[in-house]
Amino acid sequence: MIKEGFNEMNSPKIIASASEGGTNLFPMMYFDTPAFLSQSPQLYKQLAVLGGLERVFEIGPAFRAEKHDTYRHLNEFVSFDIEAAWCDDEDVMGVLERMIHTIWKSVKENDGDLIESINRHRASQGLDPVTVDVPQVPFPRISYDDAIEIVKSGGGEIEWGDDIESHHCDLIAEKHPGFHFIPRWPMSMKPFYIHHKEGEIGATGQQLSRGFDLNYGRDEMTSGGQREHRVEVLEQNLRNMELDPDDFTFYTDGFRYGAPPHAGWGLGVARLLMVLTGAGNVREVVLFPRDRSRVTP
Repeated sequence: MIKEGFNEMNSPKIIASASEGGTNLFPMMYFDTPAFLSQSPQLYKQLAVLGGLERVFEIGPAFRAEKHDTYRHLNEFVSFDIEAAWCDDEDVMGVLERMIHTIWKSVKENDGDLIESINRHRASQGLDPVTVDVPQVPFPRISYDDAIEIVKSGGGEIEWGDDIESHHCDLIAEKHPGFHFIPRWPMSMKPFYIHHKEGEIGATGQQLSRGFDLNYGRDEMTSGGQREHRVEVLEQNLRNMELDPDDFTFYTDGFRYGAPPHAGWGLGVARLLMVLTGAGNVREVVLFPRDRSRVTP
């Protein structure tokens, strides 16, 4: 990231309001003030960009009060986030795919002993060896519209405007088993700070967004996109999500005197390691995992 011109930052993990919208927050008392554990550094990395840092990244903990019991969900996890001024969604997709390509290439060239150790363990469990195949860039781009059609043509039940669930991703992965982007989601399915895609309307007349996901096979790795930089649109987006703009003035006030177009993404580090090592569960690549039933050791 340093070679890409980014500066490292650290954001607060005790916050006053939701950073992603919705209700998946862990509440707490900060002395006499109600507060929450941070879902992501989203709002703070944008404020850093607005303050002139322009290109920032952060690797740190995030907390989601989601009642999932799956192989890819944790309630406390390490998130790798970036934000960059004067960029759109395609620009930061390029940063992401170059980073992943570099990681895979470096592991393949420099860490053969670690892969051998992993494969000895896998053999003892009766599992096939893992190979590190360096992905080619650019990664395929499969628009939300095209993803819906792939699912339908594969016999899946889905309509335009529905979320793409894991069983839908299984059908997409049959054609795209490696890394692939799914851009141009409906605005209604993305957070309040995502920018719309000018002049592009979906099948049901809904506005399309500049938001994207990065998947590896059936598994989502990353969400990101270009951010909305006009304060009046941000405030209306909050109202549309039944959130009170007055609770976000610490964030929206930073946009009142002008803000550059900017974009970014957030990546779950454990999910990336799960793919790289061939692990079947994120808990296998986290030293002390935290899920909905585990608070020790």
